[in-house]
Amino acid sequence: MRYENAGGPGTPVVALHGAFGRGRTFARLAQALAPDYRLIAPDLRGHGRSSRPADGDFGREAFIGDVAEFIEKLGLAPALVIGHSLGGVTAYQLAARRPELVRALVVEDVGAVPGDAVLDVTRWPRRFTDRAAAERFFARTPAPGYFLESVGDGGELLFDPDDLMAVQRGNVGDWWDDWLAVTRPTLLLRATDSFLLGAAHADEMVRHRPGTELVTFDGTGHWIHREAPDAYAQAVRGFFENC
Repeated sequence: MRYENAGGPGTPVVALHGAFGRGRTFARLAQALAPDYRLIAPDLRGHGRSSRPADGDFGREAFIGDVAEFIEKLGLAPALVIGHSLGGVTAYQLAARRPELVRALVVEDVGAVPGDAVLDVTRWPRRFTDRAAAERFFARTPAPGYFLESVGDGGELLFDPDDLMAVQRGNVGDWWDDWLAVTRPTLLLRATDSFLLGAAHADEMVRHRPGTELVTFDGTGHWIHREAPDAYAQAVRGFFENC
């Protein structure tokens, strides 16, 4: 598993990216939290420079197991954990099933029932002729910069589209039992223009799980950490300082 490590003496924070992303999506957050916190952000299975799993398993248990092993091997437990979207589900499932590994968690714009929205990427190119071609292609997406981070120097896509279909399908489900089982302090971040986490569902999550703090970001979409980086970093820092 490849990962970004901001370095420095700060308290370690494990940050888990969403589908189609890479650990480097949290680069600006790493700078904002330093030197008090040291961000460590892996490329999750099927993404970025991490090895593709030989068994082709992209189910929930596989993602949870990867992150648990990652935290244990780097000696980070109990860790402060941030998770965006796919990474958010992994974060709260990890906290529910391996509470000894998690000190507190931040869940960015994903619910206890993520919904069945699956982006069809089966016809996406595996390689682009040049950077400009990649930029033109991803300009049609809601977060071009996020997707462009998964294009290699040679124009290759750093994930297999078929694998990402399996990743997305594996994230679809009703995960209320995991959400309700979390005993660690939790910060839930929601974007007002989110396509994944509605206001009513976020309120329900807070109402049914004591110890959850909700912060809503007005005028932002699903990628809050990129669209409102300063406010995002402020919310995360304030939460961690009280954990």
